[in-house]
Amino acid sequence: MENYSANPGKNLVRAVNGIDYLRIPVKTHLITKDDDMADVVKKYPKDLMQSGDILFISEKAVACTQSRAIPMEDIKPRKLAVTLSRHVTKTPVGIGLGIPETMEMALRECGTPRILFAAFCSVIGKIFGKRGWFYTVAGPKARGIDGPCDCTIPPYDNYVVLIPDDPMGTAKRLAQALGYPVAIVDINDLGANILGFSEKEPSLEWLAEALGDNPLGQSRECTPMGILRKA
Repeated sequence: MENYSANPGKNLVRAVNGIDYLRIPVKTHLITKDDDMADVVKKYPKDLMQSGDILFISEKAVACTQSRAIPMEDIKPRKLAVTLSRHVTKTPVGIGLGIPETMEMALRECGTPRILFAAFCSVIGKIFGKRGWFYTVAGPKARGIDGPCDCTIPPYDNYVVLIPDDPMGTAKRLAQALGYPVAIVDINDLGANILGFSEKEPSLEWLAEALGDNPLGQSRECTPMGILRKA
């Protein structure tokens, strides 16, 4: 398998339908709003790509290039955001909308009526022992909001990051620049969500399975993208 290595604590190889695939992490500089992601993909992974490869990129890295990473101190939560955030169930992989700043951004991104309706549905769901209704109703824009986290590389450990604008269209534009298929992914230790993919095949479900154990690393590893390749 040449000299490829996985990030610490991650697996380089994952089997999908009995076939092994490499998920090769690609190290970059710290990506910011001053970067053009098309330039980034041409600079780092392009010379490593082979026929049949798919480049997968963290949605957080793409969002940063679109100025959709906001410093915590620039967000002034309204009282409604403070109140709603108190009732959000915390998960082991992040704070989600469980702080006023991330809830405020959900209100701005999704609209107050939708978030209030999602909160109502969440209450009804809990009565019947069902969880997750809030994010199902609020939608991907709310579900994809990332709050500050100690495991994120500075300065983004003190930022709220929104999902990228037009992830499907962005994936297609990046694929044109790179010359290979591109997927924009939201992955954590609970699984993978494919926000955008430049191709019709393989399916988004297949990609989510291939990347579901989160092979990327965006702390000291500084690997916000990777190459998916048949082993």
